[in-house]
Amino acid sequence: MLLEALYHVPRDKWAYAYDTYTIHLRIRTKKNDIDSVVAMTGDKYDWDRTYFEITMEKAASDEMFDYWECGVRPKYKRLSYGFRIHAGDETVYMVDSGIGWDYPYPPAGYFEFPYIHEVDVFKVPEWAKEAVFYQIMTERFANGNPAINPVGTEVWGGKPEVDNFFGGDLQGVLDHLDDLVELGINAIYFTPLFLSPSNHKYDTVDYKQVDPQFGDNELLKKVVDTCHSKGIRVILDAVFNHCSEEFPPFQDVLKHGKDSPYAEWFHVNQFPCEVKDGIPTYDTFGFYGNMPKFNTAHPEVKEYLLGVAEYWIKEIKLDGWRLDVANEIDHHFWRDFRQVVKKANPEAYIVGEVWSDSLIWLAGDQFDSVMNYPFADKVLEFFNGNMDGLTFANRIGSILMRYPQQTNEVVFNLLCSHDTPRLLTRVGGDTRRMKLTVVFLFTFMGTPCIFYGDEVGLTGDGDPDCRKCMEWNPEKQNLELYEFYRSMIALRKKHKALRQGRFRFLQANLHDPCIVYERANDQLHFIVWMNNSDSYRTLSHPIVTTDWFDAQTEESVKPVNGIMHVDLEPYGYRILCRRLKP
Repeated sequence: MLLEALYHVPRDKWAYAYDTYTIHLRIRTKKNDIDSVVAMTGDKYDWDRTYFEITMEKAASDEMFDYWECGVRPKYKRLSYGFRIHAGDETVYMVDSGIGWDYPYPPAGYFEFPYIHEVDVFKVPEWAKEAVFYQIMTERFANGNPAINPVGTEVWGGKPEVDNFFGGDLQGVLDHLDDLVELGINAIYFTPLFLSPSNHKYDTVDYKQVDPQFGDNELLKKVVDTCHSKGIRVILDAVFNHCSEEFPPFQDVLKHGKDSPYAEWFHVNQFPCEVKDGIPTYDTFGFYGNMPKFNTAHPEVKEYLLGVAEYWIKEIKLDGWRLDVANEIDHHFWRDFRQVVKKANPEAYIVGEVWSDSLIWLAGDQFDSVMNYPFADKVLEFFNGNMDGLTFANRIGSILMRYPQQTNEVVFNLLCSHDTPRLLTRVGGDTRRMKLTVVFLFTFMGTPCIFYGDEVGLTGDGDPDCRKCMEWNPEKQNLELYEFYRSMIALRKKHKALRQGRFRFLQANLHDPCIVYERANDQLHFIVWMNNSDSYRTLSHPIVTTDWFDAQTEESVKPVNGIMHVDLEPYGYRILCRRLKP
């Protein structure tokens, strides 16, 4: 075995408390190099009477490594442990003091998880595990009150530009909440709603005022109250990295320069604040001079922005925040942000916009979740035919091993957003491929999110084209696609195993575009079969049990001589299920 590939550290995603009684352990080995791994566990103060061995499960793989995992419930909340690793007739031991062939006498030199302190357990909101999110750009969702349209509002359904308006507002959202309930939605993520000169509202002028083109603060409160009465949670967009150049404190800096009492609220590199050769003399979002960057380490800035976060949680009983450009704000700010928000609402769901590996923000002291763009990228790459099943399984395995399980259960999974081309466009307009991506979204670990209009077939390239007006005319909607979305949402909401059960690939092969994978808990076992090709395929997999049925039609399906054979049309799928006996 390749000893250099063995890796474990007694912290973060490798050894963590899943709850107040359970510790999860992970170890990495070279891919296809190891037959089995056993966790040797016990209490260092009473090793002999508490010793317990656990055979670890191969939870995931990537191109180079296998990842083994197990859960341990130590009797006294303390744990000392090591690993016994087997490959053929070779056995090695891995403990904190090193790797060797001789049995390491316990517990000296073993890894330690000293104690499960409840206050240290990373707890995520339970409701987020049950949520199906729907992302709404209010300006493009529905025009419910034309009387508050901005000057120059264009006819609904026109071509979206970077600076045009169509009059969507909060009354329009209120008018269509029953449509979302009918679809199965139980959570909404609103892009920014506060006073701003733009159509996207990511350049805020007043953080405590709903933009008049959307309505007012009272109307937002009514929307949230109505959502709650219908079982829908609501999170808003927190744009705390930067503001609008029209933000009053920045206007004061423009006017008074270094003599402004707000001069240190921003990262000014040279006065006066201006744009030279396309580069501002002050830090901004990107190089956009109209969006100056906050100095979030400044006490007054921090007090102001944390006050905003607390205000909306309390004022409208907000259920959480999505954090714009979260990775460009200091960690000290986000730690204080979490304290303030969780004190106001312990069940608030905090989602950071980070487009890459986000473990540093997911240690339980900052975010609950992040927008899982790496997931979207790999899913779309696979279902667009740009990788085979084995490569896809490896990439998904790598994503799963980035984070602890409680994060994986609520990571914000999306296939497109206001910042990317539309889903149907990303799959070349092929609804068959689109459906496969959506099936994977709703049968995978994490919290799924739909971008408004995807369910009726809206298309669009990158910003601003992806920000089209919602289509409400049934004659222009893809109603078959809508019913498909509705059925997938219902299936996920009906079965806890599709929300919190374990995930594992059963079949994912080199040069083969088809995959088979499972979700399971102690009550139900699902197997999902996918033909990601343009040919008819029969997929087969060894299955001993016989009590299987189609999860969507409830038709009985039985294996033949211990092999399940599933016939699939091009880009077809089937979801089989069986109930597990207590």
